Amino acid sequence: MTDHIVHLTERSLWEEARARGTYEISTRGRTLQEEGFIHCSTRAQLPGTAARFFADLDDLVVLVIDPDRLDVPLKWEAPAPGAEEFPHLYGPLAVDAVVEVEEWEVTPR
Repeated sequence: MTDHIVHLTERSLWEEARARGTYEISTRGRTLQEEGFIHCSTRAQLPGTAARFFADLDDLVVLVIDPDRLDVPLKWEAPAPGAEEFPHLYGPLAVDAVVEVEEWEVTPR
């Protein structure tokens, strides 16, 4: 079994994707078509992603993705040489690959 990866998104965008059968948002404000891939994270990377891209939003959900259920390529890539690698999906995320949807709870600072 491969470790799950995660993707943080707005609840409304996930609900729309469930109705279509695929999710195609790369990250906040950017689509798969614009970015070329869907940004994902490990659980350990998720707080940093949330702080950087979603700090001013609430009603977020964490999509828990089983890589073994993906039908698109998954690549681990660093945003810059020597930086930490993040999982990227090179194609639409099938809703069937999402094994759990969790509420994202922001911890007060």
